[in-house]
Amino acid sequence: MSPMYFSFTSAFILGLMGLAFNRSHLLSALLCLEGMMLTLFIATAIWSMMLNSTSSSIIPMIMLTFSACEASAGLAILVAASRSHGSDNLQNLNLLQC
Repeated sequence: MSPMYFSFTSAFILGLMGLAFNRSHLLSALLCLEGMMLTLFIATAIWSMMLNSTSSSIIPMIMLTFSACEASAGLAILVAASRSHGSDNLQNLNLLQC
């Protein structure tokens, strides 16, 4: 296993573990998701550079676009939740209740 592959895998797994085990605030969950998406973006960018193919060079840009959309939707949910519930604690949020 190369050091680059190990560092990307460990960064993605650390983001996944932070998302799974640290469920106290919505902002920390969004930061873990963003870290996972940035790790995937960097890995696909390096992968497309290693292939030397022009057809696969658009994949990191599409992933970065989806990551920006995910971040903006997450921040909108964070603002709406903090306005209606007063905090971003995930234990206080019940999404099934109107």
